[in-house]
Amino acid sequence: MNKFGKVAVLMGGRSAEREISLMSGNAVLAALKRKGVDAHAFDTGDRDLHELRIQGFDRVFIALHGRYGEDGTVQGVLELMGIPYTGSGVMASSLAMDKWRTKLVWIAAGIPTPRFVMLEADTDFKVVPKDLGLPLIVKPSREGSTIGLTKVSRAQDMEAAYRKALEYDDMVLAEEFIAGAEVTASILGEQALPLIRIEAPGGSYDYQAKYFSDETRYYCPSGLPAAQESRIQALALKASRILGCRGWGRVDVMLDAKGEPYLLEANTVPGMTGHSLVPMAAKVAGIQFDDLVVRILEDAHVG
Repeated sequence: MNKFGKVAVLMGGRSAEREISLMSGNAVLAALKRKGVDAHAFDTGDRDLHELRIQGFDRVFIALHGRYGEDGTVQGVLELMGIPYTGSGVMASSLAMDKWRTKLVWIAAGIPTPRFVMLEADTDFKVVPKDLGLPLIVKPSREGSTIGLTKVSRAQDMEAAYRKALEYDDMVLAEEFIAGAEVTASILGEQALPLIRIEAPGGSYDYQAKYFSDETRYYCPSGLPAAQESRIQALALKASRILGCRGWGRVDVMLDAKGEPYLLEANTVPGMTGHSLVPMAAKVAGIQFDDLVVRILEDAHVG
C-alpha cells in the first residue's frame, strides 16, 4: 500500500508499560507488512524522534503505552514535525492519561464515574475508607495497565497502597470500588464496537490477568441485554468525545449491582497484543486484525 509511504511503528519507549508496548508494536508491524505497507519498527526508548524526519518517514502508527507516548508528549513532537500520526491529539492524550482530570471533566459533563479522593502524604488514611467504603481502589493517576494499583480491603493497608502507587506517580487517587461486571467499550472512528465482558481469575483484572493469564475469560458478545449494551456504547462514545479523543480507543466500565455503568478511564492507545480487547471486539464486528490496523493507520493526521 504505497499510499501510506514510509511508516514508522513507534513502540517500546521508556514507560512502565514498555514490555507491553513492544508486544503491541510488533503485532502492528507484522500486520502492516502483511498488508504490503512499507513499515518499520522505531523504538523511542533508544532512538531520537528527530530521526523520523531525517529518515523520511511519511506517517506514524503510535503503539506506545503510558508516559512518553500516550500522554501527548510524542503527539506534540510529531505535530511540530508535521508528520501524521494515529489516535488522539495532544490535549486528549494528555487529559485521558490523567485519571483525576478525566474524572473532573466527566463529572462536569454528567458522565457517571466512581467517587474518589486524591491522596497526599498528610492524608488521614483512616478517614478515606469511611468516605468511600471498603474495599476501595488506590492507583496512580497517570499510569495504565493497572500498574501500581491496589485493591484495599482493610483500612490499615491504605498507607502501604498509597506508597506503592507513589512509586509510579506523585498523584495518587483512592476510588470507590464498584462491585459488579466489568466491561470495555472499544471505539473505532465514530463507531462503538461490541462490548466485551471480562471475568478475571479471583475477580482481579490486574497486569498479569490482562496480558499473560489464560484463565481470564472474555465474552463478546457480552451477554448483556441489547438495550443495555447500546446505552453503554453510546455513553462510552460520548465520554470519549468529551475528552477530545479521536480515531480509536477504549473506555473501561464497571457495572454496579443494578447494572448501572460507571466509567473508569479512557485509553487513547489501547493494547494490540494477543490478549488485547480492541482487536477482539473488532473481530466480532467483522474486522480482522490486519484490516483493523490499516483502518487505524488510514485515519492518521496532524493536529
